[in-house]
Amino acid sequence: MLVIVAVVVALVVVRFVIPAGTPRIRPAGKAGPAKSIARLEKLNIGGSDQWVLQRSENIDNPIILFLHGGPGTSQLTGNRRNTRELEKSFIVVNWDQRGAGKSYGAIHDAAKMNIDQFVEDTKELTLYLLEKFGKRQIVLAGHSWGSAIGAMAVAKYPELYSCYVGIGQIANMEEGEVASYGWTLEQAKKRNVKRAVKALEKMGPPPYQGDWRAKTISERSYVARFGGEVHGSRLGAVGIVLGNVLFSREYGLADRINVFRGVLASMKHLWPQLFKVDLFSSVPEMKVPVFFMEGRYDREVPPDIAARYFAALKAPAKELIWFENSAHMVNSEERDLFNKILVEKVRPIALAGNLG
Repeated sequence: MLVIVAVVVALVVVRFVIPAGTPRIRPAGKAGPAKSIARLEKLNIGGSDQWVLQRSENIDNPIILFLHGGPGTSQLTGNRRNTRELEKSFIVVNWDQRGAGKSYGAIHDAAKMNIDQFVEDTKELTLYLLEKFGKRQIVLAGHSWGSAIGAMAVAKYPELYSCYVGIGQIANMEEGEVASYGWTLEQAKKRNVKRAVKALEKMGPPPYQGDWRAKTISERSYVARFGGEVHGSRLGAVGIVLGNVLFSREYGLADRINVFRGVLASMKHLWPQLFKVDLFSSVPEMKVPVFFMEGRYDREVPPDIAARYFAALKAPAKELIWFENSAHMVNSEERDLFNKILVEKVRPIALAGNLG
């Protein structure tokens, strides 16, 4: 038993000290095809160094750019694992936004830690990808916080995007937070978790007074415990994040530390701005096809509000897709279904957007 433990520890240590990189494209265990790409690249975006991962078996594929949640919750390596099958059909791009993960250093430019800058960063990265791969448009997919940024970017620059995919779509943030708190308190009482009831009743519903960050984190921990973040799990996304950080090929030791620093620091800068987001009024229309992917059990960003926003949203085509066995992390919880929908429904639109 001691030998097994020693081997496991040694493997973890090795993973921590080897240089950061991304695995080669090796379909079916073979060498990568001539037109493949597997590149972890540092770019200057909006005046700050930020890291972008690009992977595909064929660079003739359309591009899909994922905007991670949080703010500050890097999904670069986790989404790389979840979307491995998509590398056959897309150029899959994951980006550590300013202040997150490998791009943590950009947080020191505090004046640029605002929503408008993130929208402009998205545009700048989009233009870079279009030029690099010789495309006319890309697919933009935003999860949670990324869905707010993504919706704003598509509404402002529709000519750059063939379609938009919202995952755990934010609509009215304040309304969602109040609903999340109400559900969590109800679950605490129903399950007779007295400590949770006491804590939640003491902090009261949002907007929280005093140390709002600690109160928000506390509420989120109970959302996760009661299965509102990952359906059927008491750990929520913590296990997913830890697994990705510990076993990532794309992160060095400093990056792993900065993943956690980035979540807390980004929240401090951006959460008050995010709390005021109301897409019902700010983004009533998108001039591209729209897909919303919603977990039926999501209580972190309540899907009934997203559904109302979807109904009100003007778009040339739109589809609301429910994931019946998921909460907030549909792209992890039902990975195969998520990827299947992107290939079957989104890819044809993406291909059409690059014709001519």
